[in-house]
Amino acid sequence: MPALALMFNALVWGLSWWPFRQFQAAGLHPLWTTVTLYLISLGVISLSRGQAWREFARSPALWVVMLAAGMSNTAFNWGVALGDVVRVVLLFYLMPLWAVLLARLILGERLSALAGLRMLLALGGAAIVLMPAGGGLPWPSSLADYLGLAGGFGFALNNVMLRREAGRSAQARALAMFSGGVLVAGTAASMMAGIGFITWPSLAGPGWLLPLAGMALLFFLSNISLQYGAARLPANITAIVMLVEVPVAAASALWWGGGHLDLNTALGGLCIVAAAMLAALERRPKAAEGR
Repeated sequence: MPALALMFNALVWGLSWWPFRQFQAAGLHPLWTTVTLYLISLGVISLSRGQAWREFARSPALWVVMLAAGMSNTAFNWGVALGDVVRVVLLFYLMPLWAVLLARLILGERLSALAGLRMLLALGGAAIVLMPAGGGLPWPSSLADYLGLAGGFGFALNNVMLRREAGRSAQARALAMFSGGVLVAGTAASMMAGIGFITWPSLAGPGWLLPLAGMALLFFLSNISLQYGAARLPANITAIVMLVEVPVAAASALWWGGGHLDLNTALGGLCIVAAAMLAALERRPKAAEGR
């Protein structure tokens, strides 16, 4: 059951790009969709576990989790709705590179030889993915590329902080992540709508409210599934199962026209996934990671 729960979480996130694009076509920008999804989840956990707010308020480290989770979700959801899904997901999964550096800075973990190999693989893979077709420096070429990188960095910071705060209750950690999705995405959306960069929230008609509520339920269940599975399986197994998101996102994007796969992306993607697999082979204490 824990492995199936993690697979369900990976499946939801791997396919999430498609509904985000559908809501965007109906008039609801991915940032506003993110706010709506996490606002509903935040309301559910607030009503069922209201005492978690007191623990959250007394724990400044959970505020960092809130900001990191919000950054991760805001950037990823916007990125997959905006750009090539395959590139965005692969750049997001550079998180083992960020995790090595953040774990050294925040947790004081030593840089092992395996960690160094992971960094080289991740950097090499990113360079191949970002290499321009006509030559030149491997640098992000679009806003979607930057969003994929920012999302992966936020996810790595979120998971490192969750490991640091593993003694906190699951409810307080979940509250921090849900509130981050509302606060960060809501702030970014409000600022950009205020200057006319995006539109204020709207939908083509009331018929869209039911699928929006259904997607909110799926996101809530996927996060609960991740918390359930990660709390019952070793962290390295959790990390391996979570990688299912990469082929699910890539295959669905290629099938439904959300991305393309050229030689550079394929080779770079193999390096990035290999780095993530090496990260999974390093045993760590159990800690529920989440998005």
